[in-house]
Amino acid sequence: MTDVHEIRIDSSDDIVQIRKVVRTVAGDIRMSLVDQTKLVTAASELARNIVGYGGGGTVRIERLTGPSGVPGVRMVFEDSGPGIPDVELALTDGWSSGQGLGLGLPGARRLVDEFDLQTAAGRGTRVTVTKWTR
Repeated sequence: MTDVHEIRIDSSDDIVQIRKVVRTVAGDIRMSLVDQTKLVTAASELARNIVGYGGGGTVRIERLTGPSGVPGVRMVFEDSGPGIPDVELALTDGWSSGQGLGLGLPGARRLVDEFDLQTAAGRGTRVTVTKWTR
């Protein structure tokens, strides 16, 4: 198995594939089942946002080793959609620009160890998340 997976995100079927790949990569590095579930849930939420709001995009899933030798999984979700006009508001529980529950972005942030969101109006959004084994 390779250490890097790039998957196109256009539909709910792609989210199923992403969940499988994330669980496999996290299992390969012996991440606990609880942390695997957190990572898979974060991946689902971020991919669902790309399908629902970003007009499609990609995810790059990679296994990595931290400075202290601890293995982890990094995922980079990117789209070329409209971007997020107010990041602070988008990271607020219960707020949604659509008809969702407004739990995707803030929930994903809580489920991972590192979270970075870059966005620009009209140019898309990139969310990078990392989870380390314990």
